[in-house]
Formats: sequence, C-alpha cells, structure tokens
Amino acid sequence: MNAIRITLLASILAGCAAGPAYRRPDVPVTTYKEMAALPAWKYAEPAEPDPQGRWWLAYGDARLSELVEEAGRANDGLRISEARYRQALALADVARAGLFPFLDLSAGAKRGTGNGTGGAGSIATSRRVGFEAGWEADVWGRARQQAASGRLLAAAAAADLAAARLAVQATVAQLYFQIRILDAQQGLLDGTVQAYERSLQLTQQRQRFGVATSADVAQAQAQLKSTQALAVDNHVQRSQLEHALAVLLGRAPAAFALAPAAGAPVKVPVVPAGVPSRLLERRPDVAAAERRVAGANAAVGAAQAAYFPDLTLSAAGGFQGTDAAQWLTVPNRVWALGPALAVALFDGGARRAQTAGAVAAYDATVAGYRQTVLDSVQEVEDALVLLAGLERESDLLDAAVQAARTSERQMLDRYQAGTADYLSVVTVQATALAAERSALAAQGRRLAASVGLIKALGGGWNTRQG
Repeated sequence: MNAIRITLLASILAGCAAGPAYRRPDVPVTTYKEMAALPAWKYAEPAEPDPQGRWWLAYGDARLSELVEEAGRANDGLRISEARYRQALALADVARAGLFPFLDLSAGAKRGTGNGTGGAGSIATSRRVGFEAGWEADVWGRARQQAASGRLLAAAAAADLAAARLAVQATVAQLYFQIRILDAQQGLLDGTVQAYERSLQLTQQRQRFGVATSADVAQAQAQLKSTQALAVDNHVQRSQLEHALAVLLGRAPAAFALAPAAGAPVKVPVVPAGVPSRLLERRPDVAAAERRVAGANAAVGAAQAAYFPDLTLSAAGGFQGTDAAQWLTVPNRVWALGPALAVALFDGGARRAQTAGAVAAYDATVAGYRQTVLDSVQEVEDALVLLAGLERESDLLDAAVQAARTSERQMLDRYQAGTADYLSVVTVQATALAAERSALAAQGRRLAASVGLIKALGGGWNTRQG
C-alpha cells in the first residue's frame, strides 16, 4: 500500500516540473529597407523544410536540374550533415529512454564455502536467476526536460541538414552559371580572335600596297595576341570552375566534363515583388537557431531539477539456492519491492555550476538566434539591392554594346576607305570587346544574385507563393 501511495503522489507531483517556461526571443526587425512595399515583418516561426521545393526549375535549364539533383545524392558534405542528423536522433532516443521503466534479467552461479545444507565451512554451488525492474518517477521533470532537449536538438540537426542541402544546391547553380557565362565569353573571344586575324591580314595587305605602316601591323599583332591571351585565361578559369563543380557532385575532376554551351543563359526568374516575410520563416538556419534556444531552455530546467530528490520505484524477484534439484521451487524464491528516495546534501557546488553553465549556454543560443535572424535579413536586403542595381547596370551595358558595335562598324568602313588610321580602329574594337565582356559579366552576376536571393529566402519558393 505504501508503494501505491508513493506512486500516486509521484503522479500528482509530475506536473510540478522545474525549469523556466520557454518563450521565443524577440528580434529587432520591423521592415525591409530595400523594398518598402513588403508587408511588415512578423517574428519568424520556423517551418518544416520543403523537400520538394525544387527552386532551380525556375531557370528552365534541364542540365542544371540534373546537376543539382546529382549533388543532392552524392555530395559528401551532405552525407556528413545527414550522419550528424542521425546521430542527433539517436541521442534524442537515449534521452527519451529515461522516461520509461527498465527491466533486467540476471543469472549466475558461484562455488565456495558457506552455511548451506552441507554445514558450516562446506563447499557448495549457489545458483541465482531473477528479474529486476525499476522506474524513476520524474516528479520534477528532469527526465522530461532532458528528452525535450534531445528532441529539439534533433530538430535543429534536421534544419542544419536542410541548410547544408540548400547551400550545396545554390553553390552548384552559381558555379554552373559562371561556367555558362565563361562559355559565352569564350565564344565572344574566339569570334573576336578570328576578326582580329582578318584585320591583321588586311593590314598586312595594305602595308604591301603602301597604305598602312609597319606600326599599324604591329598594333594589329599586339591586339590579336592580347585577345588570344584573354581566351587562354578564360579557358583556365572555366577548367577550375568545372573542377569545383565535379567535387560538389562527389566526383573526381577527371571523371566529369561539362560540355560547352552556345550563348549565355538569359533567363533570370523574377522574384515576386511582394516577397512576404513568411518566406524567411522557411530559412533552415533560422529554424535551427530557434530550436537550439528551446533545447537550451529545456537543459536549464533539467539542471535545476537536480536540486530536488530522486524517487525510484523498484522490484526484484527470482530464485536462489544451492540444491540444483530444488533450485526453482517456492522455498528458494526471493523478492524485493519498495521505493528509494535520494538527494545530494553536499556536492561541492557541482549542481550550482551545472545550472550556471546551462543558463550561460541558453544566453549564448539566444544571442546566436538573434544574430542569425539579423544576418538573414541582411542577406535578403543585399540580394534585393544587388539585383535591382544589376538590372539597371545590364540595361546600360546593353545600350553601350549596341553603341560600341555601331562605332566599330563605322570606323572599319572609314579605315577601309582610307579616312581613318588603324589606331582609331583598335580603340573602338577594344571598347566594343570590353563592353560585350562587361555585359556578359553583369548577366552572370545577375544570375548569381538571383540564386543568392532564393537561398536567402530559404529556397523552395515559386511564383504562386508570391
């Protein structure tokens, strides 16, 4: 009856868990600076990552989709994050096991002197088999807080895995677009080299007729060689980016090759003009930081519960005897049942230090959460202003390219007519080449910035979510 009363008391007191109630930390963010039309910021509530959010489809490039999905399967960095997630799940299961009773089976035999049936000092064999069960009544919530902390840290590890996956996807896309821009640059440089070769031949012919000077020929040769050097440098850059992309795919560089593409990618998906702040709630790093705050809060409760007594209910039973024939009989049956109450009276300040450490860890996670939110907002702001600036820059560079091409054609006509010197031709050709390369570079930066904005928003959005 006493054990029953204690069990009922433990059940009643189970709601008296130690530890502070959890409250999500506030963050000092109200609106976006770079997009005044956005709705007001609301405090982020982390959502589950969307594994089907294939944002890269918005670019309409089948080869890009293949590479991103391959990286998701084969990237070794993701395998590390996935293993850490499984480790966190296992640790959460270990913590949760403390909520349940335990049951042990033991058996053994000893031979030695004793006071058994053979008399004092006789040698006999003692055999024992039995079960032992026990349960720690979690009166103050220590086990529950530990289980909650383990569960929350596992959720943070899941968000870390999603963040790692998003980072790999974004890096693959950005490398791919850089390579495609370099392909377009290579096409431009190769075409320019061919044009300069024709210009050199024309200048040499004009020299033979006494129309051009040796200085004009030297200038044409210098222009050709410098452009060929640019083409070589462009090829080197492409090879290095291709190597980096191969490693992201879990391959050796020698086992991967990306065939050159004709023309630059031109499709830059339009992010919905009214991007709501709820998209930031899907950022996995924000979710991971918030879950770590909640887990640290639960750890504080577990540390504070150590000040209170531990109540354990246990039961044991079995058979023990020296007579093998009568071993498993009622006279040899043994059993024990009862509660145990334990409290540390002096521990040299260990519990106080553990509690202080848990509080410090909680404070650190709160600061980390706020910093993560601020960093995420900064990334969105930076991406928004960068995309807007690059769009204007691309329009200006496109106009500059058209003007430079017109000037180049006109100057070539004047040169062939003998009304302009070759230095003027070289000048306008260099201007046209620089303008075209700058326009391609700006296009690449726009693509990279659009990927950066998608990553900053947590990935997985589409135009219907705007």
